[in-house]
Amino acid sequence: MSDNHHEEAHTGPIKTPKQLLLAGFFSFVIPIFAIIGLVLYVTSADKPAAGAVNPEKAIAERIQKVGMVEVRDANRPLKGGEEVFKAQCTACHTSGAAGAPKVGDAAAWSARIKTGFETLVQSALKGKGAMAPQGGGDFNDTEIARAVAYMANASGGKFDEPAAPAPAGGDAAAAAAAPAASR
Repeated sequence: MSDNHHEEAHTGPIKTPKQLLLAGFFSFVIPIFAIIGLVLYVTSADKPAAGAVNPEKAIAERIQKVGMVEVRDANRPLKGGEEVFKAQCTACHTSGAAGAPKVGDAAAWSARIKTGFETLVQSALKGKGAMAPQGGGDFNDTEIARAVAYMANASGGKFDEPAAPAPAGGDAAAAAAAPAASR
């Protein structure tokens, strides 16, 4: 009697060959269907949403560029100092906001004028105190220098307004023509 009890304790749930075949079959089929279902679920997100009019437009919006490059016309005429001052500098240098010296206040500008024109221009281009750098903005460096000359001259300075820089291609052509003409 103890032998029968011992054999029943070690038997599993599969008792017939038919049960073994069914268990083997379902142990492969159920995971396959589960994987197929998961793949279909995951890839369904790539399809355009219901009611989307133009799927190409939706893709274009998702991959739009983050920044842009602006090409400016290098051949445009340079603006004068007064025009640049009115567009860029007047907000602070007319009212004296954030400690900016007012245009026409000779006492406030005298020490700055004594440092020289190049120092004033570099302060404007790189920024100083509460003033943000002006280089790389709407105006090029020569136009900012013209505005500096305008403000300094209106406040007691005697600086010449900077001339437009010569085009780089013109200098190279002139330098190449000069040796050829001397031969």
